[in-house]
Amino acid sequence: MTVEKLTTETSIDLRVDLGRLSLKNPILVASGTFGYAREMAELVDLSRLGGLLPKTITQLPRLGNAPPRTVETTGGMLNSIGLDNDGIEHFIAHHLPYFREIESALIVSIAGRTPDDFVGLASRLAECDGIAAIELNVSCPNVSGGVDFGTDPALCEQLLQQIRAACPLPLIAKLTPNVTSISTMAKAAEQGGVDAIALINTCLGMAVDWRRRKTRLGNGMGGLSGPAIKPIAIRAVYQASRAVSVPLVGIGGIATLDDVMEFLVAGASAVQIGTANFYDPTVSTRILDGLPEALDEAKVASVKELVGTLQFPS
Repeated sequence: MTVEKLTTETSIDLRVDLGRLSLKNPILVASGTFGYAREMAELVDLSRLGGLLPKTITQLPRLGNAPPRTVETTGGMLNSIGLDNDGIEHFIAHHLPYFREIESALIVSIAGRTPDDFVGLASRLAECDGIAAIELNVSCPNVSGGVDFGTDPALCEQLLQQIRAACPLPLIAKLTPNVTSISTMAKAAEQGGVDAIALINTCLGMAVDWRRRKTRLGNGMGGLSGPAIKPIAIRAVYQASRAVSVPLVGIGGIATLDDVMEFLVAGASAVQIGTANFYDPTVSTRILDGLPEALDEAKVASVKELVGTLQFPS
């Protein structure tokens, strides 16, 4: 490492705050794309990341949706996993001890069919050591009823208020783009008492095989992710940043350092890297390597200075 690079890295402040949740840097990995971290440990220095989000857990084990569960599309990927997981108690017993050994913030993603499911999950996790925050997946398009709480502002606000009352941990609401107004949903989440808002989850899509007259996913429809949805995600982050005061986490098509910088300028305080992990597991740390130099090029001394500085052409 050159003296010039060392000086840049040590003089740039990468720390960010998502409400009460403080992170050492803004680079996180998205739930469902990084397994339970063990799978990536030989490829990635997990302790360098700002935060880790294992795959979403539910109250009881779920088998998920019928295969095929993934299909490549132009500039992206459709998935219909259906929240396949072994349930919260298995997570606490078998995965949480491993995460406690990693010096990165653990943000646990949860999903439920009813308010009682969400409240029960959040309350149970609040009893456990080693969890920095909870991400509330109110936006999964691949399960029955999965987006109900994320598309109705009143339901969303009521749900988040109930969880907030039952759980002292920092809460992050993950919102769906499959709504008429992302600003309205962001306001509902803020009024529900969350510490931050993550957006976006996948866009509902479909792929068909016209020769066989069948859908390419076993569940028919699935969530579109990858570079194809980045413009939608950046738009959502910008609109939400104009509507709420809580910090935002940008998700959607992030694969390069430039992508990260675009989300920060648009209003995100942190980002989650998702689909890119499937084809380039080391992308998160490589982006982190280049972040100080990019911030220096932007003539800012910290990530916080860059957030929300987007200007429209005059």
